Amino acid sequence: MKIINLETSCRKITKTVGNFHVLEYFYDASVSPANAMNEYYMSKMNVRRRQVVIEISHDHSAVIQAGAMQWMGGAVQATSGVKGIGDLFGKALKGAVTKETAVKPEYVGDGYLVLEPTYKYIILQDISNWGPVGMTIEDGMFLACDARVKRNIVARKTLSSAVLGGEGLFNMNLQGNGVVALESNVPEEELIEIELENDELKIDGNMAMCWSSNLDFTVERTTKTLVGSAVSGEGLVNVYRGTGRVLMSPVAPTSSLFASTNTISAKPNK
Repeated sequence: MKIINLETSCRKITKTVGNFHVLEYFYDASVSPANAMNEYYMSKMNVRRRQVVIEISHDHSAVIQAGAMQWMGGAVQATSGVKGIGDLFGKALKGAVTKETAVKPEYVGDGYLVLEPTYKYIILQDISNWGPVGMTIEDGMFLACDARVKRNIVARKTLSSAVLGGEGLFNMNLQGNGVVALESNVPEEELIEIELENDELKIDGNMAMCWSSNLDFTVERTTKTLVGSAVSGEGLVNVYRGTGRVLMSPVAPTSSLFASTNTISAKPNK
C-alpha cells in the first residue's frame, strides 16, 4: 500500500522514531469565515492538530488506547489483546487505577494505522533508551506503543509519595524494546531533561512527566524544620533520588490540559 499525499503544504511529518511518525497540521485549510481568525492565531501559537501514524508490519504490531484509531490501510486487523477472563480482570484493574482504558486493542498485519487527531503534543520515546527498568509515566499520558513494550502498574513505595506527591497512587511502567507515543500538555522543546547519577532532584509540584522507574520518589519538606519551611515560603516538594532520567515541564503542571493552556498567570498552579 502507498499513500500518495500524506504530506501536503498544510501537514508534514515533524518527527519519526522507528515506525512511529507525528503528522502535524500547520494550518487548517477547511475553515469558514466564522472561525478563520481563531484558526489562524491558533496555528501561529503552535495550537495545532497532530496525529500519530504507525507503520504496522509482521515485526511491529501496535497497542493503542481504545477508541484512538481513525483509519487503517492495508492488511491490518485489530485484536482485543485479552488472553482470558483472568487477563481481562487484570487489565480492568490496571485501567481503573491509572485512568487508562481497561482494554487496549492490538493492531497486527501489514499496513498503516492512523490515530485520531489531538491538540495535545505528541512525545515519541524509544523505551530501550531508558534502560532495563524502563520509564514511569504520568496518569493519562499513554496513547500508543509497540506491542513488544511491556506495560505494568507500579505503586508508590512510600506513604508520603502516595498521599502527598500529586502523581497518583499508581502509575504505568513501560519497559523493553519499542517506541511509545505519549500525549503531553506542553511541547517537547519546553521539557527539561535531567540525568541523575547518585543524585537527587526536588520539584515543587507535579511537574515530572516521566522518570526512570528505578528512581526513589518521596515527598519531603524543603527544610528540616517547620519554621524553616514557613520562612522560606516553600512547603513540600517531590524528591527523585538515584541514577536515572527525569523529563519535567517547568511551565505547566502535567495533571490538566485546561490548567496548562487556560491561565493568565505565567506561573503554574500547584
